[in-house]
Amino acid sequence: MLFGAGHGSAFTISCDLHEGAAVIRVGGELGFHSAPLLREQLHRVWDGPGTPLLIVDLTEVTFCDSVGLSELVSALQHGEATGTRFVLSGVHGPLARVLTITGLRKAFEIHPTADDALRQAAPDRRDRPGGG
Repeated sequence: MLFGAGHGSAFTISCDLHEGAAVIRVGGELGFHSAPLLREQLHRVWDGPGTPLLIVDLTEVTFCDSVGLSELVSALQHGEATGTRFVLSGVHGPLARVLTITGLRKAFEIHPTADDALRQAAPDRRDRPGGG
């Protein structure tokens, strides 16, 4: 299955840390070849010092296939199992539609932007030991 119109986009991924939160920004095509790179980045965050909030920003994603979607679902399940709040931001276009049609939109916490997610979560992070 293919969710998006773009083909040939380079895949990009970066991670920023913000007071008890990690923001992984993904761009380009999230699919068969790039999903393992996302998985690797997610595990770096989970294997590091405790990060109670993990945001995956999909604003720059131009394409997502079933493998990419599966990776997001696996990350959500891992977050639930480890007590890490897993949030998506910047969900748009065909990916937003697929999440709605499949009912997965209700499973994910989704915010318009990563900054919105960070602002909304700020009170929660301050209440935790070591929080701001």
